[in-house]
Amino acid sequence: MEKELIINSKPTEVEIALLEGGKLVELHRQKTNTNFTVGDIFLGKIKKLMPGLNAAFVNIGYSKDAFLHYTDLGPKLHSVTKFTNDSISGKNTHHFLDNFEYPPDIIKNGKIDQVLNKRDHVLVQILKEPISTKGPRLSCEITLPGRYIVLTPFSNTVTVSKKISNAEEKKRLQLLAESIKPKNFGMIIRTAAEGKKVADLHEELMYILGKWKNIFQQLPKAKAPVKLLSELDKASSLLRDVLSDSFNKIVVNDKDLYVHIKSFLSQIAPSQVKIVNHYNNNRSIFDYYGVTKQIKSSFGKTATMASGAYLVIEHTEAMHVIDVNSGHKAGTRKVEDNALRINLESAEEIARQLRLRDIGGLIIIDFIDMRQAEHRKELVSAMRTHMKKDRAQHTILPLSKFGLMQITRERVRPAVKIDTSEKCPSCNGTGKMNASILVTDDIQRDLDFVLQTQPKTKITLELHPYLEAFFKKGFPSIRMKWFTKYGKWIYLQSNTEYSLVQYKFYDANEDEIRLN
Repeated sequence: MEKELIINSKPTEVEIALLEGGKLVELHRQKTNTNFTVGDIFLGKIKKLMPGLNAAFVNIGYSKDAFLHYTDLGPKLHSVTKFTNDSISGKNTHHFLDNFEYPPDIIKNGKIDQVLNKRDHVLVQILKEPISTKGPRLSCEITLPGRYIVLTPFSNTVTVSKKISNAEEKKRLQLLAESIKPKNFGMIIRTAAEGKKVADLHEELMYILGKWKNIFQQLPKAKAPVKLLSELDKASSLLRDVLSDSFNKIVVNDKDLYVHIKSFLSQIAPSQVKIVNHYNNNRSIFDYYGVTKQIKSSFGKTATMASGAYLVIEHTEAMHVIDVNSGHKAGTRKVEDNALRINLESAEEIARQLRLRDIGGLIIIDFIDMRQAEHRKELVSAMRTHMKKDRAQHTILPLSKFGLMQITRERVRPAVKIDTSEKCPSCNGTGKMNASILVTDDIQRDLDFVLQTQPKTKITLELHPYLEAFFKKGFPSIRMKWFTKYGKWIYLQSNTEYSLVQYKFYDANEDEIRLN
């Protein structure tokens, strides 16, 4: 299946759309000024211990203290703390752990106030981004990810991704990892490492060790709270995690980001640098590749499928509920066969919706009832197959006696919620409408004013696509008549996010021309 990555860079954020077979399956948004991303490593300071929650609140510089639960400390907490304190004091002279003496592991069911003290310095990594009123969630189990491997300090374990099914390949990668890994460092072999040579793994290992060395070198001068290592930006981290040979296009509309992505790909996958393209067009990149249309059709309360069947997606405080409906085009097949067909189609769409909206927690799905046991098994098998593409950890239970399927899915960032409803273009949501909505007369009047005040500047009129088509239709078109009247060409640019009567004028510097 072909994959495309469409990247829309804005002044305040970057939007990334992942398409599989032309369908939108993931949508990521990252503020350009954010300082807290999953994977960032900080030197934090314990602000408060909460024995009742068996957790601590840690100051990492965020407006709300970050949350560190006992279960996220990891068994090697004392090792992490010892290395951190010895590095701050200057006792450690290098970043390698060859001669590091492990303190005892902490017990699995211990108490937070037995292992941490208020105002202690602690090396932490962001596990989950801030969600709603909560601060970031932290972990003391430090991981340094690459494309092929993940390095885990203070461990000697080597594991291979479960998604690599070939037993011989798993054994080969296990032996390669054990032959190159430094002492007292663990290693996780990722799915992308399948078929790679030892030179590829070793090259990436040296790169990741350089990051660990950078952390070590900052510790002696560090004053908590301080960030020691930044995770890659969203576009680069997504490429690192999902890039495969099936990717056939990466398109970005920002020149600097385009150069950055090409440089990043030249390090991790030189053969795929050629698939990166710079989009340079007045039309929105999401409009051109049909992403905007898919966003508006995918984020409502209902999601309609090709057969006419549709899903109703409801969010509650405790869980997410999805109801499958056959619609009015149920077909003339047998009831049981028809139910199976609709359920199988719905399973694929539900798997896409969970990834697209990043729905986490408990999910209850009410499929259309099926009586035959083999059909029920087929549906569960299909659901698991479609969910294999999902990088988030998840568990799928068989259908219950009531025909309900339960899914739990990990969430590390806020669920994507996009309001697809629009205000009425005539009344602007007030329920009242002016006596006249002759928007073309308004545009003509404002255009006269703009050309009187700025007769020499290049004029661009941004408006709804329907209005753009109206001004361009016929011969001579209204725009041609403007050229005859004013002696200059008026540039038109459509914007699907505008209401039917909304429009703006821009000058040669792409600054909006204020009319009031």
